[in-house]
Amino acid sequence: MAEKLFGTDGIRGTVNKGAIRPDMFLRFGEALGYTLRKAGDRPVVVIGRDTRASGLILQSAIVSGLLNAGADVALVDVLPTPALGWLTVQNGAAAGLMITASHNPFHDNGVKVFGPAGYKLSGAQQDEIEAIIQDPGFDCTVPAERFGRVVDAEFDVSSYADFAVRTAGPDVSLSGLKVVIDAANGAGVSAAEPVFRSLGAEVIMLADVPDGVNINTKCGALHPEGLSEVVRANSANVGIAFDGDADRILVVDENGEVADGDQIMGAIAIDAKAQGRLAGDTVVATIMSNLGLEGALSREGIKLERTKVGDRYVVERLREGGFSIGGEQSGHVVLADHVTTGDAIIAAIAVLSIMVREGKKASEVLSVFEPVPQLLENVRYQSDDPLSAETVKARIESVSENLGDSGRVVVRKSGTEPLIRVMVEAYEREYAERAVNEIIAEILKADGQ
Repeated sequence: MAEKLFGTDGIRGTVNKGAIRPDMFLRFGEALGYTLRKAGDRPVVVIGRDTRASGLILQSAIVSGLLNAGADVALVDVLPTPALGWLTVQNGAAAGLMITASHNPFHDNGVKVFGPAGYKLSGAQQDEIEAIIQDPGFDCTVPAERFGRVVDAEFDVSSYADFAVRTAGPDVSLSGLKVVIDAANGAGVSAAEPVFRSLGAEVIMLADVPDGVNINTKCGALHPEGLSEVVRANSANVGIAFDGDADRILVVDENGEVADGDQIMGAIAIDAKAQGRLAGDTVVATIMSNLGLEGALSREGIKLERTKVGDRYVVERLREGGFSIGGEQSGHVVLADHVTTGDAIIAAIAVLSIMVREGKKASEVLSVFEPVPQLLENVRYQSDDPLSAETVKARIESVSENLGDSGRVVVRKSGTEPLIRVMVEAYEREYAERAVNEIIAEILKADGQ
């Protein structure tokens, strides 16, 4: 059976290993172009990328496939993933492609696919494209007189930056705030500084000199330690950390303490509720969000709905329910009144706007709840599916039963890497540690390690 290509967030893996090769991405371009051509004779696809050295290689392959299948292409170069989603809509494109591996190391790369409304493709749409890719006999091409062309994009990353500034509203000025931004040597370097300077903030940039291989390396949302140090050393009001494609955010307060996506979501949602702007008085998060967030929202009259892990599932539920705020503990924060996916820049603007309007420090705004002790460990596996072993199932069930209503157990495979994520949440940290170790030991045994 052929290797499955699409995971929870597009196609992603180590370049030139397995299926993640230029020839597969050429075929991907052909398959996408063919499916889009069914809905319109000459579809336009907007393509952006992050700063990885392999980005231009994959872009060339995808462009070749799209042109060969009769689709036109508009290249918008380096920009954040949420900007690409927004530009897909603004340019009236049939689809948008973001060439990125998000928070993964530089040697990984892949593609996220957006539909014409700026939302990531559904599972059914991904399956259709994948079936064509996996069928070498399926002809997606067009005659030479119908080949696609590379065309100019009417809107680009500067258009997105102007839009991001407008989300703050006409009366918000960040004048007087000293803000440190860690751009993770990634896609956020193209927009972050001009946005926050336009709003009046004093900006100190970190990790803003990408060289193709330093994306996410000891910087950004995965490594906020350096940002914390710079915030304290410069007596800054707040620090903002992006991941490689700037759809994920962490915030560092004036004391250097890190606030994750749960605290950020909670702060924005409670503020929106107080202003009568929280649609349905509901926040959508995933099964990984902390119990403490659920309790804090409940006390404010806000319901928390949970989905599977992946911002795509959060966005699907936001759309179904007509809700306006959702996200993930990892830092994807979706403000659906403005954007169609996680957006670090616009989420940061929302947090800073609360600070200015309420006259509060970042530590005050982001201390929404006391987290219930939560331990998360990743286990790299080699066999097909160690979670299917009866011994592993029994251990997980035993831990869950012992916790009862005083905690939660979540064990799942990563959708982008050969990892199993083991999370135990319990009011007693010692029990959580013991439970995580017991489950990991069982998984390793089942995996033959």
